[in-house]
Amino acid sequence: MNLKHITIHQMRLFHSLATHLSFTAVAKELHLSQSGVSIQIKRLAESVGIPLVEKVGKKIFLTEAGKELFEATDDVLNRLELLNSDIQDMGKTIKGPLRLSAITTSKYFMPHLLGRFLKDHPEVEPALTITNQSKVGDRLAENLDDIFIMGTLPQNISLEAYYFLDNPLVVVAPKDHPFANEKNIPLSTIANERFISREQGSGTRACRARLFQENNLRANTYMELGSAEAIKQAVMAGLGISVLSLHNLKLELEAGLLTVLDVQHFPITRKWYAVHLKNKRLSCTAQKFLEFLIDDGTKTIREETHKQIEIYRGLHQ
Repeated sequence: MNLKHITIHQMRLFHSLATHLSFTAVAKELHLSQSGVSIQIKRLAESVGIPLVEKVGKKIFLTEAGKELFEATDDVLNRLELLNSDIQDMGKTIKGPLRLSAITTSKYFMPHLLGRFLKDHPEVEPALTITNQSKVGDRLAENLDDIFIMGTLPQNISLEAYYFLDNPLVVVAPKDHPFANEKNIPLSTIANERFISREQGSGTRACRARLFQENNLRANTYMELGSAEAIKQAVMAGLGISVLSLHNLKLELEAGLLTVLDVQHFPITRKWYAVHLKNKRLSCTAQKFLEFLIDDGTKTIREETHKQIEIYRGLHQ
């Protein structure tokens, strides 16, 4: 394999193809035409002197040579990115790219935290991806971002995880629910209610299912919905009850549109973590944002959450 004349552009192009295994995805990511991508990959293979990819049916696979080239380009591009970060760090200025991924529930506080950080560091160029737990885990495994915000840590990946915020889960119901003024409702009683649940793969759903299983109970799942917003609307419509993060409910509780039931074993306190791959070298900007999360950045949210819990407890004393 002769790599003497391979260019950085060709490395980026092939790295993208090896990652996505799709010419269409490469074209979209690098803002090229699909035919242009195909031509450049062909020229790269001719320059190297050996096939790098093979097509079986409609699927693309890396050859052994392609796999070796992918590892090499991954190493080189990562080193160049670190070099770029180091050069930026020499200026002692917090600026440049900051790539974040966060699970869906965090959308109620992550944009606010990012906004506060950007007020102090306006030259930072943020990219925030908010998606479900499974996809954030995939992005973490592929090292696509600097920092990942999640509540359930993957067990099959070596990583560094930093706790920065509590995530209380509560049982939410329509404001006129028959149990709205009841105290210390048995979990067995609530299990008979119709539950509006998140989809498979949701951390909140898994936490609720684990609690019921530990008590030899099974929730009566009436409906599955793909977002907390949809679940809140369904609960307000009287279709059932649900378990949601208290962070999701601030506006609805203040407006009296929903109520939190006083159920045994609740609230369940989960934790929010800022995560990155073990031994990953963070840029100065990413390190500063991580310190912001752990130290003063979440102070206001922690205080607001504490007040909500006190109100929740006061209503049921």
